[in-house]
Amino acid sequence: MRLLVLSLNTFPYPPSHGAAEVRTFNLLRQIGPLHDITLVVHKTQNATEENIHTLKTWVKEIKLFPVPDKKDPGQDRNPLKQALRLAQFFITGTPPSVTFRFSPEVYTWVTQQVEGGDYDAVVCEHGVNEMYVHPKLRERVKTVADIHSSVYGWVLDHLEAGASENTLRDRLYLPLLARYEKRYCAKFTHLVVTTPNDRKHIQSLIPDANINIVSTGVDLETSPYRSHDPGGQSLIFIGAMDSSHNIDAACYFAQKIFPLVRQRYPEATLSLVGTRPVPAVKELDSIPGVTVTGRVPSITECLQRSTVSVVPLRAGIGIKTKTLESMAVGVPVVGSDRGLEGMAVDVEGEPLRALRANQPEDYVKAIGQLFEDAALRQKLSTNARQMIEAEFNWESLGQQYAQVLSS
Repeated sequence: MRLLVLSLNTFPYPPSHGAAEVRTFNLLRQIGPLHDITLVVHKTQNATEENIHTLKTWVKEIKLFPVPDKKDPGQDRNPLKQALRLAQFFITGTPPSVTFRFSPEVYTWVTQQVEGGDYDAVVCEHGVNEMYVHPKLRERVKTVADIHSSVYGWVLDHLEAGASENTLRDRLYLPLLARYEKRYCAKFTHLVVTTPNDRKHIQSLIPDANINIVSTGVDLETSPYRSHDPGGQSLIFIGAMDSSHNIDAACYFAQKIFPLVRQRYPEATLSLVGTRPVPAVKELDSIPGVTVTGRVPSITECLQRSTVSVVPLRAGIGIKTKTLESMAVGVPVVGSDRGLEGMAVDVEGEPLRALRANQPEDYVKAIGQLFEDAALRQKLSTNARQMIEAEFNWESLGQQYAQVLSS
């Protein structure tokens, strides 16, 4: 098939800047040998000649467009401008966070290419790229949206978990987001999500939508299984520390749970590892035993040195790369329902692959079990790695994605 793949919001190489880049790159790497792919991207700082040359190992052509010279409206906290953005959203039906990225040049080019019969399908990697797909295109070609995460479900989940950064704003936005997601999803012949929970959110808006689940995986070569259990009492939480769900989780765990762990285990430590820590996260460094690292040369090496990986997310739907990477490396995981979403880790009749915790006392109990029981640590480590190898490797996920594209 001749595929036109839109990834304007993320240049997918190198796959080391976030979950969106990792997913897009690895799916392209898997389906590239099967199709003639034209990848449409913005000329960001990562779009160097070297990176473009490397990407062409898997795609036939790369079409570059200038980045729109517009400021992200989400960075402006002025109350009046926030009210104006809400009014704009109400009138246009599209979130300001999407419209500020819009390039008329890209929209015109994509429409002309499809109407000219040059492609068999248009694929949007990440829902934000939907703005370049006119509704009438689905009458000519297959249109696929790999949503990555439901924006409506994301905001709803934050509100329900009490993790919203701005509750009033998000409550006002929620019905508009539901309307927006329902409208844009209707443009596509096929929708792809990463977990059953994400499918549930989309299906509540569009009951008859063709929704397929293709999870996110782990590159087993860059996440090697660790050679030994380091023992000790070191905890680690990884993730981009400027993302709302990670900020909430880091603050919640460091302030509400970790002090309880230290009461029982005075030598316990907690490393908060991830790029771009916001001030609220940086302040956690003052808590005894807590270290905020910021960007590190290798997250894998940090994981390999840790006794337990905690994933104390209270919000944020979809599969969690941080959980997958921890399991791939062989670090025992204690996670919340959100942190373990999309993974069968404690199902009756299946091997135990992680410990689940949602309340402070549950975390303290589970962490204590792992600190004190090396055999349990090894059991979780082995079982989780086997699950990752069997179910969350990019080769098998790429095959699932290819089936969606050819169906």
